[in-house]
Amino acid sequence: RLCSQSQHVAAAEHLLSQLAHSSSIPQQQPGRQPKANWKKMTGNAQLEKVLETQMVRAAKMIEQRLDNEIERLENLNEDDLERLRERRLRQLKEQAKQRDEWLANGHGSLAELTQERDFFDESMRSKRLVCHFYRDTTFRCGIVDRHLTALAPRHIECKFVRISVEKAPFLTRRLGVRVIPTLCIVKDEKVKDYIVGFDDLGGHDNFSTEMLEWRLARSEVIDYRGDLETPPDSAAGRQQGGAGGGKGGKGGKGGKGGASGKKPSGKTIRGDKADDDSDDDEDDW
Repeated sequence: RLCSQSQHVAAAEHLLSQLAHSSSIPQQQPGRQPKANWKKMTGNAQLEKVLETQMVRAAKMIEQRLDNEIERLENLNEDDLERLRERRLRQLKEQAKQRDEWLANGHGSLAELTQERDFFDESMRSKRLVCHFYRDTTFRCGIVDRHLTALAPRHIECKFVRISVEKAPFLTRRLGVRVIPTLCIVKDEKVKDYIVGFDDLGGHDNFSTEMLEWRLARSEVIDYRGDLETPPDSAAGRQQGGAGGGKGGKGGKGGKGGASGKKPSGKTIRGDKADDDSDDDEDDW
């Protein structure tokens, strides 16, 4: 092999850019065809030919690598297959063991923390933790709880908990929680991110469970296989997820509005329901 596959592709892209640059020939007066323009046209044809050669060569290299891998798999003997089976079995056992440890540690459901020290204990026991700072009289805290209750069994790799700000004044001040609902995201015993109110979820009450799931994935606290660049409740996200935006949550059914959609009418941003008559839409703790 004269060069690697990446080098061939890079060379092809370079030649393509040269071709696009050299093809912009200024318009000449009728009846006049300068020799320089004929040379450029001839050069363009040569570039196209070289480009085609490079692309064909790159495609052949990829095909050859695939053929080699298929041949290797076809030539596996019984010992090779047995080693593959044993390796896969070990992986499955490790995954099952980890799952059992998570479930034994209370993963899979939304747990209530009754005292402040419980927050630090849970942070040490679980590498990934989402803590909802709530208040009973705040209407939108109930919305967050419903979504977290749905997400907890989907993502047992993360521990989901909630704690009342009225029972944790020291912890609330230490973490700088001033607006509720607030989600504190902890990873490896360190606070990694916050989700304050509903601004990151579309700015309204009717966001879907998938929207909150996507936002948590952006903070790398849960395992996620979707598109991290496209919010599920946006127009593009609903189009990717099909009609209704996937399963959706109780709050949105595929997400009305979302990051780039239309907001529902009325006052539907973060804060307490009792604060809706106020000009201040934040529930400042």
